[in-house]
Amino acid sequence: MRKLISATATALMLSSCQTWGPSWSEVTGERWTVPSAEFNTAPTAVNLIDGVGSFQRVPGYGGIKVEPGSHVLVLAAAPMSAGWTGGTDLETFKLDFAPCKRYYINARYDTRLSTSWKPFVDYVEPIAGCTTSAAK
Repeated sequence: MRKLISATATALMLSSCQTWGPSWSEVTGERWTVPSAEFNTAPTAVNLIDGVGSFQRVPGYGGIKVEPGSHVLVLAAAPMSAGWTGGTDLETFKLDFAPCKRYYINARYDTRLSTSWKPFVDYVEPIAGCTTSAAK
């Protein structure tokens, strides 16, 4: 009986772990270039992906791994106006992630003094070591 309970517990723990196949996608709120060629832009923070806020981070890199496909992100951005003590609104952003691509999602403000912003894809780059199809 003990072995059955132990095996069941182990199976449940392993099934809750996220595994990554030969392909995945990544997202980050970091800026691709600093300063950005875009005026009135800022980095973002990824708060939620599909309603979940616990992310698997890539070791040595700030990107968040996600399965390729459509996802809904909830993002935050710091205000650009110096001395602003309040926050800004959270923005929801739907994005279709291609396999083996890293997406840099940044904030575009209406003006430098505004707290109103919209997310945009600043840059997309290939992920080294990621393959789009499994070897057969």
